[in-house]
Amino acid sequence: MIRLLRSKIVWAISLMVLVLLFGVVGYKFFSDFTWIEAVYMTIITVTTVGFSEVKPLDADAKIFTVFLIVTSVFIFGFALSVITEYLLGRNSLQILKRKKVKKRIDALTDHVVVCGFGRNGMQAAERLKAYNKPFVVIERDKEVIERYEDEVLFVEGDGNEDEVLLEAGIKRAQYLITAVPDDAENLFIVLTARQLNEKLFIISRASQVTSQTKLQFAGANKVIMPDKIGGDHMASLVVMPDLITFMDKLSMEGEHTTNLEEVEIEDFTDQVDCNSLRDLDLRRRTGCTIIGYIEPDGNYIINPEADLQLQPKGKVIVLGRPEQIRKLNQMFQIG
Repeated sequence: MIRLLRSKIVWAISLMVLVLLFGVVGYKFFSDFTWIEAVYMTIITVTTVGFSEVKPLDADAKIFTVFLIVTSVFIFGFALSVITEYLLGRNSLQILKRKKVKKRIDALTDHVVVCGFGRNGMQAAERLKAYNKPFVVIERDKEVIERYEDEVLFVEGDGNEDEVLLEAGIKRAQYLITAVPDDAENLFIVLTARQLNEKLFIISRASQVTSQTKLQFAGANKVIMPDKIGGDHMASLVVMPDLITFMDKLSMEGEHTTNLEEVEIEDFTDQVDCNSLRDLDLRRRTGCTIIGYIEPDGNYIINPEADLQLQPKGKVIVLGRPEQIRKLNQMFQIG
């Protein structure tokens, strides 16, 4: 609808310009007017303001003036109606779109709130989308919002304002990712979000090493320094290139698949009597290999023993090819 109205506006403006050019050339042709006088006569004629003529008009000029008035009234009336329809239609569509977005956000629970849709925020959003994790992005740049609003749920505003965070459903959210380039702004976002939701798991970006402790003190659970990670990664590619390349491929996605999966023990208990990793027997069932175990208190065990006793609140980290991961998810109805 908006595209149709835009094309009609182009036509309306083109017709208005043609009428003005037609009037200027006509007055120049029918009367001995200068170009300035012809422009003046055209403007006062099409706008019907009622000023007097520059000089007396002969019969031909009067007939031309009558024709110009009738033509301009219809064309300018058409242009005004098109422009009005476009403005009203655009505003109505924007209002309906905002209401629809708000309704979708209000229905979310245990979602992720992402502050900032720059390079890091966009990458985080793509990753969350690949894992079908619901998320909302807080962004203040209208151009960015208009460019991606068909793909992402946006809330316009600053992430350090209570109203904006509440609109993004911060009290129902499970995670907050603040990826704003400015450390001071990230600090304010973390403080505000922590006040609104004490159970929120907050992940913050930091540019300066000195900001890491401050962000953690403000309430961030994890602080990530993209520049440091990038530098370490590049240096590691020099020291042990094959190992780093292999590790990169472990988390590489294709067709919404991955080579690593984190699964809660509770996902297995309804279908398998599992007291230990040996009881799960995932290698035989799915082809996946268990490479890690996360205890309920957050302790990580790398390459756990087969006789390790499992706890309901624990998690296992499994490694497998994409088709093996899919088989695991289908067999135990995970995700």
